[in-house]
Amino acid sequence: MTKATTTTAPRRARGEYAKTKERREAILDAALEVFAEGGYRAGSLREVAQRVSMSEAGLLHHFPNKVALLQAVLDRRDEMSRRLVPIEGDDGAALLRGLVRLAAHNASVPGVVELFCTLSAEATSPDHPAHSYFVRRYDYTRHNITRAFTSLAAKDHVAPGMSPERAAITLIAMMDGLQVQWLLDRDVVDMAETLQRLIASFVDIDWDVEDPPARTEERK
Repeated sequence: MTKATTTTAPRRARGEYAKTKERREAILDAALEVFAEGGYRAGSLREVAQRVSMSEAGLLHHFPNKVALLQAVLDRRDEMSRRLVPIEGDDGAALLRGLVRLAAHNASVPGVVELFCTLSAEATSPDHPAHSYFVRRYDYTRHNITRAFTSLAAKDHVAPGMSPERAAITLIAMMDGLQVQWLLDRDVVDMAETLQRLIASFVDIDWDVEDPPARTEERK
């Protein structure tokens, strides 16, 4: 009796996966540049493709349309933010220290900051493809920062008269405003230092604690 033989489909080489991942990241970097320079509406897929030396059809193999590309760029930014800020953690002080770390990091990626500021302004229009994203993002951010301030207020670390909700809204406004001022004149504004001083004006926390890296979970 002859021994039965089985055949398996050839596995895709790891090198191909790595190459695809690198190409996707290169496309996202190029898209970030294009959208930051001229805004989302003015930026074209053709221009993004040209910056990574590929055809528009080749780009559409990785991202089916411009909206999908924009969402991927925004998701990538949020993923980096979650690595620096324990946004869903239970330690309110650690969240605030994380936001200051994020401000310091943002100073090293002006293109990302410019894209966020431009898109958040454009997306106030309900027909903008990123409108729902920013509505959800601000709601999510407000909710978690309010929760952080609530835990700090319970320990009497928040100035009297400042409710957790008002503190969260104020903090988000300060971060967004600092980013705009920094983009206009980077020699005048130190985002991280200024943000820390502003937070310290109404919250009493220890700034010298070294927080562990924020835990991230894959989002679907």
